[in-house]
Amino acid sequence: MANGFLFWVLLTPLIPLVLSFFSRIIVARKNRKRAVGFFHPYTNDGGGGERVLWCAVKAIQEENPALDCVVYTGDHDATPSSLTSRAVDRFGVKLLFPPKVVHLYRRKWIEETTYPHFTMIGQSFGSIYLSWEALCKFNPLYYFDTSGYAFTYPLARLFGCKVICYAHYPTISLDMISRVRERSSMYNNNAFITQSKWLSHSKIIYYRIFSWMYGAVGSCAHLAMVNSSWTKSHIEKLWRILDQIKRVYPPCDTSGLQVLPLERPVDTPKIISVAQFRPEKAHMLQLEAFSVVISKLGEDFPRPKLQFVGSCRNKSDEERLQKLKDKAVELKVAGDVEFFKNVMYSDLVRLLGGAVAGIHSMIDEHFGICVVEYMAAGAIPIAHNSAGPKMDIVLEEDGEQTGFLAQTVEEYADAILQIIRLPETKRLKMADAARRRAAKFSEQRFFKDFKDAVRPVFSHGSRR
Repeated sequence: MANGFLFWVLLTPLIPLVLSFFSRIIVARKNRKRAVGFFHPYTNDGGGGERVLWCAVKAIQEENPALDCVVYTGDHDATPSSLTSRAVDRFGVKLLFPPKVVHLYRRKWIEETTYPHFTMIGQSFGSIYLSWEALCKFNPLYYFDTSGYAFTYPLARLFGCKVICYAHYPTISLDMISRVRERSSMYNNNAFITQSKWLSHSKIIYYRIFSWMYGAVGSCAHLAMVNSSWTKSHIEKLWRILDQIKRVYPPCDTSGLQVLPLERPVDTPKIISVAQFRPEKAHMLQLEAFSVVISKLGEDFPRPKLQFVGSCRNKSDEERLQKLKDKAVELKVAGDVEFFKNVMYSDLVRLLGGAVAGIHSMIDEHFGICVVEYMAAGAIPIAHNSAGPKMDIVLEEDGEQTGFLAQTVEEYADAILQIIRLPETKRLKMADAARRRAAKFSEQRFFKDFKDAVRPVFSHGSRR
């Protein structure tokens, strides 16, 4: 009797909260709008994910103009007109009409800095709270996650939404668990943990629990589009919804870049690197490889120039960029390295049009839009020998080599040297093969595959 009384004493204060929770959902379900709500809290990150967002909005506007497109964003200065202009200026994507905007004010709950420890699970649960704010403000018929917040899917289903997502990469992968088990040090597995057997074992348990939770919430999607063969294989194993998973390669501006001439200035060969200044992009490795190239090149070949082109999301990215500049001075190559931050799309095209090669060094890059852009522009790619670039992109085209794959500083340096030393006829032949390969990842291909994937959901509702 005492235990029962204690139970009700503890439960009673929660009853109003539970009733409020479900009453909000009931009201929101009754007021559901015939619209597609895009959950994309950062609409100014400038990366491939943002390009997918705007191409997805355009594709839905073309497929079903009667559906309103609404963007949930934590960027408080975002307006329908500013986002429409941004889509054109940064990515060359012309929307049919401006999207509606719903501003979110709880974005801090998904930021890395909010969770010094257990960041992955902290951000995941924080995304639920942010999604609650979004859906209470505007409840659409279709909830479309374009940023990888799978933990929001069960909540969206409670609100009565059909859940669609475009997964750029799994939040956790089996590779991540393997690296912890092998005690390999990386940006997401620091040396302090790798040096401790007990901490590594604890992290494996944490990862396994999280991967089970991630699989459970991911399985709530009515349709999951994935961007590569590598991502597809991981999502299939984790989410176990094979019939609802479709591979849709991300939209790459191959048509706009393919008009650039393949001939390049030979007096100063330019090596371009296009990536956000994030830790996983491994810019420091590129700089070290370039330093090796300078030391080995000799006087018989023109001195190359390395161009870093990328965006900064926050203060940490700004600090990372500064460290890169300091390292260039330390390696005595500062005069041969240029940095371009937050450039306009037209400027990016100009820079790509002047490069003989493009360098990419992220381990397990889920796809690698920048690698395709290099190839389409006529810059021979040097990509990391893993995941998307290895499995989908830098493959032979009609039996001809389209680029190079590398892993170590020495391998990257060797690839750069090979390209610089290539006779012009051979370089043009490889660049042409790379360009033909890049055509397989065009925006037109994305629009077709995207529309084919979403059409059954729009026409027939959930297949579950």
